[in-house]
Amino acid sequence: MTLGSTTRSVVKRNHAIIAPDGYINSNVPGWTGGTVNVIINEQMGARLCQTLVTLTDAGQLTGATEASQIFFYVVQGQVQATIGDDSRILTVGKFVYVPIGQSYTFKNPTAGTQVLTFHKVYEPLAGHTTPGVCWGEKDDSKAPVYMGDEALRIQELLPNDLGFDMAVNIFTYQPGGNLPMVETHIMEHGLLYLQGQAIYMLDQQWYPVQKGDSIWMAPFCQQWAASIGKEPSVYIYYKNVNRFPTVV
Repeated sequence: MTLGSTTRSVVKRNHAIIAPDGYINSNVPGWTGGTVNVIINEQMGARLCQTLVTLTDAGQLTGATEASQIFFYVVQGQVQATIGDDSRILTVGKFVYVPIGQSYTFKNPTAGTQVLTFHKVYEPLAGHTTPGVCWGEKDDSKAPVYMGDEALRIQELLPNDLGFDMAVNIFTYQPGGNLPMVETHIMEHGLLYLQGQAIYMLDQQWYPVQKGDSIWMAPFCQQWAASIGKEPSVYIYYKNVNRFPTVV
């Protein structure tokens, strides 16, 4: 018998582990024919929003970006994405970054298609243009070794350009791979585990995590991770970048 009062989810002042067992569906205008789970947002103290959308074959996401840019990544299935006048089929591992001031439509999904989103209010930078639409896909050949450790590889999905104030990367740990230090930094993270299992240390607390789990890390939340199990652990994550650390 499974007790309904048990969960691996934890929400603290500066971090959270969100497991799928506690999802409650939300209604988002223009996002129909499926379920929308808001994983991270400002009401928990974050400065980003992360959602996971699961679509039926009649599902559709329509809208237009205003203050916030949105990064869409296909976790499973496929869907037709139209941004402005450009329309493409996105399958597993493919993504599109939608800057502010753009209309978007996602339609004709296969049943069970899952789309991960990261949202961030865009901060313009004087002398740099607002980024355009960016299409791409997960590609292990574009994931260089991290800090000289062959067990760790990171693929940067968005261009390294000062016009961008957010980054989205895919971090792959081979079995036994681990971060070389406990990180303490100004960047905030939202992430989703795509594969495998790991042990994560957040603010001196230890958590087992696995495929399907999401994590929020506030600025300066200490963090360390190690892959466990017999397959690589892989997660996709957001961080804020390229802006002054204080008001100028």
